[in-house]
Amino acid sequence: MNFQQLRSVREAVRRGFNLTEVAQALHTSQPGVSRQIRELEEELGVEIFVRVGKRLTGLTQPGVAVLPWVERLLQDAESLQRASEEFTQGTSGVLTIAATHSQARYALPTAVRDFRAAHPNVQLQLHQGSPEQIAQMLLTGTVDIGIASHLLAERPELVALPCYRWTHSIVVPEGHPLVADGEVTLERLAKYPIITYDIGLTGRWSIDAAFKRAGLRPEIVITAMDADIIKTYVELGLGVGILASIAMDEDQPGRLRAVDARHLFSINTTSVAVRRGGLLRGYAYDFIQTFASHLTREVVEAAQAAPSDIEQAPL
Repeated sequence: MNFQQLRSVREAVRRGFNLTEVAQALHTSQPGVSRQIRELEEELGVEIFVRVGKRLTGLTQPGVAVLPWVERLLQDAESLQRASEEFTQGTSGVLTIAATHSQARYALPTAVRDFRAAHPNVQLQLHQGSPEQIAQMLLTGTVDIGIASHLLAERPELVALPCYRWTHSIVVPEGHPLVADGEVTLERLAKYPIITYDIGLTGRWSIDAAFKRAGLRPEIVITAMDADIIKTYVELGLGVGILASIAMDEDQPGRLRAVDARHLFSINTTSVAVRRGGLLRGYAYDFIQTFASHLTREVVEAAQAAPSDIEQAPL
C-alpha cells in the first residue's frame, strides 16, 4: 500500500470516476491510475469500484466502507507534511551545537555572529566536550549539530561532513633555542618537555603517531583541553607547546613564537556532524552553511539520506 494508490482512489471518486481527469490531476497516465487502483484492490482483497468493461461507474459496498479510511490516511499524511514544513522552515526556536574547545573558541565566533544577524529569533545553545562526548550528545539528541576534528566520521549513525583542514603549530617563548638554532625536527622537539592537548582532543592522535613513527618518546609534562591553558604554561617556561594553528591567530607579537608544524604532523580535518536520517529545522542547515559555505542544505540532506558507506561532500 502506498500514498499514490490512495490518491488514485480518492481522485477517482472526486472526479466522477473519469480516469482521464484523474491522470491529469495526478500528473500520470490513465493506465498508471488503473494499475494503482487494481494493485490496492488486490492487496486489500476487495473490489473498491464497480466496473463496466474498463470503465469505473461507482463504488462497491466495500469501497464505500474503505473510502473514509483513504481520506483519513491522506489527510493525516498532509497534516504530517505541514507539521514537518513548519518544523523545518520555522524562523524561531533553539539551535544546540556541541564543539570542542578549539572549535568553539577560534573557529565558530564569526559563524555565530553572522548567523545571529540573519536569525535574531533563534536562541543558540553552545556545548563543549571531547569528540567522544560530542558524538554521544548527537546520538542521544541532546544537540542538533556537532563540530570536531575526528571520531565523528567513525559513527555510522552520524553524517560527518568535512569543513576545513588545519595544522598544528609549535609554540615557544620568543628567543627559545628550539626555533633559534635551525630547522625544527621531531628529534630536536623531543628533547624538550611537551605541553599539548589531552588524549582524544584536537588532533592529539596525529602528534602521538608522528613521534611513534619516528621511534621517539617525548616527555609530555602537561596536557589540557584548552589551547589558552597550553599557551599560559608555555609562557611560564614549563615546556614547548603543540597546539592547533588557529589558536595562535589572536596572539600579540612578542609574547610567543609559533612555528608551522605541518612538516612534522598530519594535516587534520574538522567536520560538521548531524544524525543520519534526522530532521533538522531550516535554520540548522543555514548555520551549517554559514560555518562551511560549501555545505548547502541540499548537500547535507543528500548526505543524511545516503548509505553510511558513501563519502559525502569531500574537501
